[in-house]
Formats: sequence, C-alpha cells, structure tokens
Amino acid sequence: MIIKLVKYFTLAIAIFLLTVACNSDTQLQHTPGTKSRSPNQENVLQIWWDKGYYPEEDEALRAVVSQWEQQTGNQVQLGFYTNDELSQKTQRAIQAGNPPDILMNDGGDRTIGSLAWSGQLADVSEVIEPAKSLLDDTMLSSVSLYNNVAQKQGYYAVPIHVSIPHIFYWRDLLLKIGKNEQDIPQDWNGFWQFWQQAQIALQAKQKETIYGIGLPLCEAAVDTYEIFEQILEAYDVVTVDSNGNLQVDLPEIRQGIVNCLDWYAGFYLQGYVPPEAVRWLNPDNNRSLLNYQVAMTPNNSLSIPAALGRDSDEYKNKLVTAPYPNKPSGEPMKYIALVRQAIILADAPNQKLAKEFLSYLIQPEIIGDYLKAAGGRFFPVNNKSWSDPFWTDPSDPHISTAAQPFLNQQTRLSYTSLNPAYSLVLKEGIWGQALNRIAVDKISPEQAGDEAISQIKEIFAAWK
Repeated sequence: MIIKLVKYFTLAIAIFLLTVACNSDTQLQHTPGTKSRSPNQENVLQIWWDKGYYPEEDEALRAVVSQWEQQTGNQVQLGFYTNDELSQKTQRAIQAGNPPDILMNDGGDRTIGSLAWSGQLADVSEVIEPAKSLLDDTMLSSVSLYNNVAQKQGYYAVPIHVSIPHIFYWRDLLLKIGKNEQDIPQDWNGFWQFWQQAQIALQAKQKETIYGIGLPLCEAAVDTYEIFEQILEAYDVVTVDSNGNLQVDLPEIRQGIVNCLDWYAGFYLQGYVPPEAVRWLNPDNNRSLLNYQVAMTPNNSLSIPAALGRDSDEYKNKLVTAPYPNKPSGEPMKYIALVRQAIILADAPNQKLAKEFLSYLIQPEIIGDYLKAAGGRFFPVNNKSWSDPFWTDPSDPHISTAAQPFLNQQTRLSYTSLNPAYSLVLKEGIWGQALNRIAVDKISPEQAGDEAISQIKEIFAAWK
C-alpha cells in the first residue's frame, strides 16, 4: 500500500510518543471529557516528562523545578508518565486544544524532525542562541530542523542529554570458564566469536541454558532499530548521504543491508540468542542480562548498571561496561549519538514561560547537577559540564568508560537528523520486520533486505 504523506503528519505526535510494546499503535482520538485549563491554571507552566527508569531520575527533575519556582515565583504542574500514558494523555490534550507547555520523551530524538517539518513545534531559537557557545556542532545539528510549513530552518527543540550504545557483560560468568576481560578480542569477528564460544563453555560448565548474546529482534522495539543501525555503521553501510538523500538503491548499499541482516539474524538462527528475543520489548534484553540468562548484550544507555545501584558489588565488580570492538575494517567504531530533546508544541499556551524554564534548565550547573542526581544514565550535551570529574572518575567503571567516545569525538547523529523521513523507518519497525522475516518466516536475507528497501523507498517517496 502506498503510504500517504498526510498520514504521517497526522501521526507525527504519535510517532514522537512511540510506545515500547510490540505490535501496538495508538491512534489519535478525541475525548469529549477533556477540558481546557481552568482560569486559575492559565499561568501555570505544565510540563509532561517521560517517567524515569528509576525514582532518582524523577526526583532530580522535581528538585530543578522546585528551585526554579522558588527563584521566579512561577508555578509548575509537573507530570511523569510512562510511554503509553504519555502517548494517550498528550493525544487527548492535543485533540482538545489543551496541550502541555513542555513535552519530553526519551524516544523523541528519532522523530522530532517530522514534527518540525510539519509545523507542529514552536521555534526555540531564543533558548538555543544564548547557549550556542556551550554546544558543539553535533548537538546544534540535532535541533536545527527544517519547517516545511514556514519554509525555514530553525531551532525547534532543546537538547537535554545524550547517550550512545555500549556492550554489557558479566565478569563473574567469564571467570567461571577461566576467562577475563583481557581475553576478549577487539577485532570484529573475534569479539563476536568469543561470546559464541563463551555460551558453549558456560552451558557445559553450569548444565543450564544461558545464551552468549542478547540481540533484540522485536519489530516494534526501539532497541532493535538502534542496535541494527549501529551494526550498519560498523559495516560502513551509509543508507542516507550527508545531503539527506536515500542511497539504498546503490548496489553496494543494498548488499551491505543484506549482509548485516544475515549477520544479525544468524546469531538467532544458530542458537546464540534466546528464542524469545523475537518478542523482546525494550527492557527485556536488560532483564535477561540482569537475570543471568544472557552473558552479554548491547544497550543504548547506562540503564543496566543503574539498575544495580552504585554501591552494590554487582555494580563495582561484576558487571562490565565496554565499548564496541573495532569495525570489520579495523577502524575504531563510530557511535550513533541519541540526543534527547524537550519540545514546545506550536499550540502550547504558555510558550514564554516554557522558554524561560528551558533556558534555566540547560545552564551547565543546573543540567549537570540534574544529570548527576539522576544517576548518570545519560550524558551532558554542553561542553562545560564535561569538565566535572564525575563523568571521567575511574572509580566508577561504567560512567567513565561510557564517556570515552564522547571525549574522543567518536560519535555521529542518527540519519533522522539528515532527513526526517528516516524517522518512519523506526516507526514502521522496518529493520525488526526484516529480521523477523528471516528468523521466524525463514525467508532469505536477500528477500528480507529487498522488502525492507522497498518499504524505505516508499516512505521517502511519500515524504517528498
């Protein structure tokens, strides 16, 4: 079916608030009972924020809001919601003409471009311009977006924090088979073969089922999309060029996609990934590692070590946060930076107050303290905060390791920053669909790759 452009504009908010559940797609619905704000709420700043994985994250933002209220005399209504709650609540409020003033969702960095394109975001240049000297080009590029309605480039989001992919594994499992970190090869093939061999050795040693590699394959899980995009980067498969042009028709790019699908699904077909990985939701690879059901898994934030508590023996001595191995070419890995941004919707009633709060929040001292109090799961977007030794203290084996690619400038933005149409590759679960077609339906990687390429071309054609 040809995908209509108007459909994607209508779903732009829903895309931004993509839920984590497989095979779910909440539609915009009007709720007659939703009312506008009462007169005594009209000057109250309303902030809806993605609920943190851990209580410390929510408490950290509450502290920032409380400080701002005390300093300014303004009032704030702050709400934390899960992805599903935030999606439904925001859609009802938008339909009723009563949207929040500030909206923040951890998955929004992949889809904000489509909202800006369709004119649904407020210009926040007055927030960004005074802070430009503190932001590097990568962070500025993530929020410099094109508004096709206004026919102009501008700043339509405010970067809050950033994360990149990492590898996580259990040191104590390696010790059971007589291995340690120094035994893990850093060449691409050697690295992944190590974990295949580790599975064989662990199952023989423990006489129970444990898998070597935790790769998610669920088509609607954001983790599947993010990890597969990192694999494409590893193999230097550039699906979108620097001008935002789709390149999947080039023979070498098509073959690269096919090869990456074959590589990724191959671990599942060979029995090195748990059978239930085709149904894993976003937290499930985390849970499988934490429950010692897999020995190693990639993940795109520090949520796994954060779950352990910084004072625990597991955090300090058993869990390892590690970089990806070198690319198959032998070059160091380039990491896809996932920048999380706050937005002000174009119809938000208190835009002036919203911009004042966001200007306060992104001050280096304020945002730095917030990210630290939130547990260090995400990293700063401004240069000044990086001078804080918290981010590089070697006594914390996870945060200091995860910080290195940022300090070594080994990051790039997602292709959604080059062309907002690419956000729909995530929304439609294209890579997960292709991987499921291979793993479950047993079609060839060539057929799955060609199906995925056809879908992506259809998306881009409709977007134009």
